[in-house]
Amino acid sequence: MNTLHSLISSLFLSSCFLPLLLSFSPPQTHLPMQCLDDQRAPLLQLQHHLYYAPNFTFSSKFDLWDPNTDCCSWEGVTCDAYGHVVGIGLSYKNLSGSFHSIFDLHHLQHLNLAGNNFNTTLFSYGFDKLQNLTHLNLSSSCFHGQIPVEISFLKRLVSLDLSNQYSCYLRYYTILDPYRGVYYYYPLPYELQQPLKLENPNFKTLIKNLRFLTELYLDGVNISSQSAKWCETTSLVLSNLRVLSLSNCGLKGPLCSSLSRLSFLSKLILDWNPISYLPPNFLEISSRLVSLSLRNCNLNGQFPTGILLLPQIQSVDISLNDQLMGQLPEFPANNALQSLSLFYTNFSGKLPQSIGNLKFLTNLKLFSCNFFGPIPSSIANLSHLVNLDLSSNKLSGSIHSSLFTLPSLKILCLGDNQLVGKIDEFPNASSSLIQELHIGNNYLTGTIPKSILQLPRLEGLYIGGNSFSSMKLDMFVQLKNLKDLELSKVSLLIESDNRSLTFPQLETLWLMSCNLTEFPEFIKRQDKLVDLDLSNNHIHGVVPNWLWKSSLSSLHLSFNVIDFPKQLTLSDSNFSFPMLRELSLESCNLSAFPEFLKSQENIGHLELSNNKISGAIPNWVWKKSLRVLNLANNHISSLDQLLPNQSSTSSQTSLARPICNLSQLINFNASHNNLSGKIPNCLGKMNDLCLLDLQGNNFSGMLPKFSKATHLYILKVSENRLEGKLPRSLAECTQLEVLDVGNNKMNDTFPFWLEKLPYLTVLILRENRFYGQIKHRFVFPTLDVLDIASNQFSGELSIDFLQATRLRSLKIGGNKLEGKLSRSLANCKALEVLDLGNNMVHDTFPFWLEKLPSLKVLILRANRFYGTITKFDTKHGFPKLRILDIASNNFSGDLSIEFLQSLKAMMQLTNDDKAKLDYIGENYYQDSVTIFNKGIELFYEKILTTLTCLDLSNNSFHGRISEEIQMLRSLKVLNLSYNSFSGEIPVAFENLKDLESLDLSQNELSGKIPPHLTSLTFLAALNLSYNQLEGSIPQSNQFITFTNDSYRGNPKLCGLPLSRKCNEVGLPVAPPPRRDEESWLYAMSTWKIALIGYTSGLVVGLCIGYTVLNELGNKWVDKFKKRGKRNRRRCR
Repeated sequence: MNTLHSLISSLFLSSCFLPLLLSFSPPQTHLPMQCLDDQRAPLLQLQHHLYYAPNFTFSSKFDLWDPNTDCCSWEGVTCDAYGHVVGIGLSYKNLSGSFHSIFDLHHLQHLNLAGNNFNTTLFSYGFDKLQNLTHLNLSSSCFHGQIPVEISFLKRLVSLDLSNQYSCYLRYYTILDPYRGVYYYYPLPYELQQPLKLENPNFKTLIKNLRFLTELYLDGVNISSQSAKWCETTSLVLSNLRVLSLSNCGLKGPLCSSLSRLSFLSKLILDWNPISYLPPNFLEISSRLVSLSLRNCNLNGQFPTGILLLPQIQSVDISLNDQLMGQLPEFPANNALQSLSLFYTNFSGKLPQSIGNLKFLTNLKLFSCNFFGPIPSSIANLSHLVNLDLSSNKLSGSIHSSLFTLPSLKILCLGDNQLVGKIDEFPNASSSLIQELHIGNNYLTGTIPKSILQLPRLEGLYIGGNSFSSMKLDMFVQLKNLKDLELSKVSLLIESDNRSLTFPQLETLWLMSCNLTEFPEFIKRQDKLVDLDLSNNHIHGVVPNWLWKSSLSSLHLSFNVIDFPKQLTLSDSNFSFPMLRELSLESCNLSAFPEFLKSQENIGHLELSNNKISGAIPNWVWKKSLRVLNLANNHISSLDQLLPNQSSTSSQTSLARPICNLSQLINFNASHNNLSGKIPNCLGKMNDLCLLDLQGNNFSGMLPKFSKATHLYILKVSENRLEGKLPRSLAECTQLEVLDVGNNKMNDTFPFWLEKLPYLTVLILRENRFYGQIKHRFVFPTLDVLDIASNQFSGELSIDFLQATRLRSLKIGGNKLEGKLSRSLANCKALEVLDLGNNMVHDTFPFWLEKLPSLKVLILRANRFYGTITKFDTKHGFPKLRILDIASNNFSGDLSIEFLQSLKAMMQLTNDDKAKLDYIGENYYQDSVTIFNKGIELFYEKILTTLTCLDLSNNSFHGRISEEIQMLRSLKVLNLSYNSFSGEIPVAFENLKDLESLDLSQNELSGKIPPHLTSLTFLAALNLSYNQLEGSIPQSNQFITFTNDSYRGNPKLCGLPLSRKCNEVGLPVAPPPRRDEESWLYAMSTWKIALIGYTSGLVVGLCIGYTVLNELGNKWVDKFKKRGKRNRRRCR
C-alpha cells in the first residue's frame, strides 16, 4: 500500500511540475519534425532585414539561410519536437539592421544576438511578447540608451546578459597595424563607455519580477542613479543567483552584508566600481564562490586573505586597488586556486614557500606590489603554471634555474626587482614553451646562459638594465622566432655589418642607453621592424635613409644629438618615409620642427620636448590624427603660424585655428615655452582631451570653459598671467584628478563647488588672489593634496571639508588665517606635509600632532605660536618627522630634552652612499623647495628622504643648548639663530657628522669655539656671528673656507679669517642689526614650498621632497634629469 501511495504521489508531482521543467530544459536539436510555416515566415523576414556591417556600414546582405530547406536545419536556429523555433543563436556575425520579426516567435526560449553591430536602442522591440524566454544575450552588440521596461516582464528568464556594449564600440575605435597584427585602442567617448543605462525603469524595477534568474550580466550598464541600493535589492529579489557580473556600472559601496543571503552565488564580478570597503562578513559571503573579481574598486584596508584558502575558490582578481593591503597566507595542500591576480595592490611580505601547494595554478600575477625576500623554490612544483609575473616588487636573492623548466610556462616576468647574481644553465631548453622572458632592471651579473639562447619558442626577450657582461649582438642569431628584443643599458658590441649572419627578423628592438655612437648597420636588413628605440645613446649626425623601414610604426631617438636634412638627396627614387604612429625626439638639440613631419598624416604620438625649437608652430604640424603631443620646454612663441595678411589677433580669435582641428587629441603638453595671448577656447570643447599642461607660459585672459572636456583628468595652467574666476564648467569634468592653477592672477573665493568631482585628488590654488573664509559643510571625498598658499584667505581654518583619512599634503601658508590650529588635524593619519607658515595662528605648540604616523614635514614659521615646548610622549614622539620649522614665533623656555627626544626620525642615521634613491612620498606628484639663505635662493625639484632639518630661529628660547642635541644624528641643517641661548657651544655638535649648515648667530653664547667642530667635514655653511665668543678660530678642514661673516660681532674672537690677530686688543664692534632691519637675516632660513609638477598613471601616490642650502653642493640631493624612458611593455 505504501508503495502504491508513493507511486501515485510521484505521478501527481510529475504532472504538476513537468510543464515547468520542460520550459527550462535545454532546446531539443536534430529532431525529425520540420518547422511550421508560421515559424518560417518570421525567420525569412529576419533574414531580409539583417545585413552584414563589420564597420557599422552596409557590407552585404545576410544570406546565411537557404529558403528551400527546412528552417529547423538552418544555422543558429533550434526547434522543439513540434516544429516551434525555441532558439536563435546569431552571435558574433557583424550583423546590423532590424530584428523585429523575432518577436513573432512566441515559443522562443533562447535568444543570442551577442557580438554584433546593431548600433541602436532597444525601445522599439516587444520583448514582453516572448513570455517563454529563459535565456537572453544581447551583449557586445552596440545597443545604447535606456533598457526597456518590457524586459522586466520576462518572468521565466534564467540568464540575462546585456553587458559590454562598449566593447562593440571599441571595435570601431581600434586600428589594426597591418605589419604585426597589433591593435591600437583609442579611448571611447564618455557617452559610449556606458552606452546602456537603467534610470526608468531603474535597477530595482528591472529585476523585481525576474526571480528565477541565476545569471545576471550587466557590465558597462549605467546604474549610478541607484548606485547605493543595488546591493540590498539584489540580495532580496534574486535569491537563486549563481552569477552576478556588474563591472563598470557606477556602483557605490560599501558592499552590503546581506549578500550572504545569496546562498547559490558562485561567481561575483564587480570590477571598476568605487566600492571602497568590504563588509565584515565578506569571508562568509565568499564561502561558496568559485570566482571573485573586484579589480579597480578603490578598496582600502586589509583584505581578508582567508578567501584564498576557501575550498571552492578557483579565481581571485583584486588587482588595481593600490590602497588594499594584505599578505599571502600559508597555503594548504591541494588548494583549488587556478588564477590569482594581485597586481597594483599594497600587498607585502614574503612569498610563502607553501605557494608550491597551488598545484592547479595557471596564472599568478603579483606585479607592482611590495613583496620582498627570495622567490620561493617551491614555485618549481607548479606544473600547470602558464603565466608567472612577479615583476616590479622588491624581491631579492637569485633566480633559480628551475623556473625555466616549468613544463607549461609560457610567460615569465621577474623584471624590476632586486635580484642578484648569475643565472645558471638549465636542462631541456629545447622542449621549453617559454615565449616571453622579462628579467630586466635587476642586479644580475655574469653572462647570459646559453640555455636562454636555445629556447625554441622565445618571441620576446627583455634583459636590459642589469650588470651582465658585454654582449655581442650576433649571440641572438639562433633565436629564430625572436620578435621583440630589449637590451637597454647593456654594453653591446656590434661588429661591422656581417651579411653571412641570418639575424631573426625583429618587430621590436630597444637599445636604449647602450653607449652607441652611430646607427647600427644591421638594421639595414631588418625589414619587419615596427618599433625601434635607440634613445639615450651618443649618436650624432643625420638619420640615414635606410633607418626608415616601410614597416616602421614607432621610432624613439630621444637624447641623441641628431638632425634631419631639410632636403633629402635620395639615391633611391622609390624612397618614402614610413607612416609613423609614434615619434619621440625629446632632447635631440633640434632647433626647428623636422620637415618630414609634413608627410606624416597618421602620426598619433609626437614627442618634441626639451629641444630648442622657437617661433610659431607650423600649420602642417597639427595633424588630425594626433592624440598625444608634447612640446614642453622649448622656445615656442605661438600656436599659430600666421598666414599672409593675417594679424596675431585675428589668428587667435578665428574659429579656424589649426589646433582646433585636433578632435582626437588626448594629451597636449606645451608647458614652459613663450606662448602668450589667450588659451584657445576649443581646448575646452575637445571630448577626448585627458591631459592639458600649459604651465610656465605667458597666457593671459580667462581660463576657457571646459563643459565638453568630460575626459579631462589633469589640467595644469600654473605660472601664467591668467585672471578672473575659475570657470564653473570645471564641475562638469567628472574625471578630473589634478587641477593646478597656481601662480596666476585669479580672483575668486574657494571653489567648494568642485566637491562634485568624484576623483579630484590634487587641488593647487597657490599664489593667486583667492579670498574669503574657508568653511563648508560638505566633504571633498578623494582630495590628497590641497595647496592654497600665498593667497588672501582669512578667518579661522576648518578642515572639516576634507576627508581626514585621505589628506596627505596640506599647504595653507602665506594667508591671513587666524585662531587656533584645528584639532581635527589629528585625524589625518595619512598626512605627510603640513605647511601653515606666515599666517596669524595663535596657539601653543601642537604636540598632539605626534599621533600622525606619516608626518614628515611640519612648518609653523611666522605665526603667533607661543609658550614652552615640553609636553611630549617621548616613548612615541614624531616617528617620521624630518623637517621641522617653527621659526619666527613666540616660543620660549629651555630647549627641553623631552622635545629633542620626540624627534625620533632625526635620530636615525642613514648611510647615504648605500641608501637607495628614495624620495619622500610616491610618484603621483612631486613637491619642490626653495631655500633662502643669506639672500641666495636655491631650487630643487626632487629630494631624497635622507634630508633632515630643524629651524628654531627667531623665537625667545633661552638657557644652555643641551648636549642631547647630539641625538639628532641625521641633521643636515640646524638653525638656532635669533634666540637667547647662553653658555658654551656644546662639544656634542661634533657628533652631528652629517651636518651641512649650522646657524647659531644672534644669541648670547660664550666661551671658545670647540676645535672638535672641525671634524664636521660636510659643514658648508656656518654662522656664529653676534655672540660673545672668544679665543682663536679653529684652523683646519672646513673652517678654513668660512669668511668673516661667519664670526662678525664677536669682539673677543681672533685669527683667520678675521684681520684681528690673537695677540691684539679687541676692537670696537658695530651693534647687531635689529630683526626688522636686515631682511636677509629673516629670510636666512625661510622655507618656501611650492608644488611644481605631477605625473599620471597606472599608478596613483604622493611624492614630497625638500632640500637645503649647500654652498659647496649637496651630496644628498639627486637633481632631477629626465631620462626619456617609456613605460616598459607589460607582461601579458
